[in-house]
Amino acid sequence: MRIVLLGAPGAGKGTQCKRIVARYGLLHLSSGDILRQERAAGAELGKKAQSYMDAGTLVPDQIIVEMMVCVIKKSPETGFVLDGFPRTVNQARQLDQSLACSRQKIDIILNLKVDNQVVIERLTGRRSCPKCGAVYHIKNLKPKVEGICDKDGTTLVQRADDNIEVVENRLKVYRQQTKPVVDYYKNSYVVCDIDANRNADDVTALVFECLDSLVEV
Repeated sequence: MRIVLLGAPGAGKGTQCKRIVARYGLLHLSSGDILRQERAAGAELGKKAQSYMDAGTLVPDQIIVEMMVCVIKKSPETGFVLDGFPRTVNQARQLDQSLACSRQKIDIILNLKVDNQVVIERLTGRRSCPKCGAVYHIKNLKPKVEGICDKDGTTLVQRADDNIEVVENRLKVYRQQTKPVVDYYKNSYVVCDIDANRNADDVTALVFECLDSLVEV
């Protein structure tokens, strides 16, 4: 299976990706992770991307797509799930063109739909351990002792990008750039809209229902 997982920040893409990978044996491809790996390895594409980032400008779609296609070509026969990519309609078009050259195409798009207020509550309520990276939530995943990491006793902190102003801006960017990608895919692909306002286990059940039907076909 070749899957694209879409959804606003805080929709639960990371959690669902891990569960999809574990169940179906797919390769999890995160554009952010791959970009960091390319830069750390000093790879040519990573160097090109770094030059734009150092200048404070967005990395061109062409470089991002080329980077993703390179790792897609190395994916196992079982397939892959794309997380955080494509982010724009232009990236989606370029990805389609690149896959078509190797006689491949995306099989299904999973669209995690979540209300803005739910996203705001999820992200602004997150607290993380600066030492081990463990993540908690002030309502849904409380530590045993308020404000203290269960694992190492470190004081929990709120990430800078989890304050309400940043979260609202991220949602605005998503609506402007990434939401149109869903409309693009709906013209010629199977798109499964998933209610991601629910708890993670309920969302997983809906995701598996969509993917199991694809496997059976």
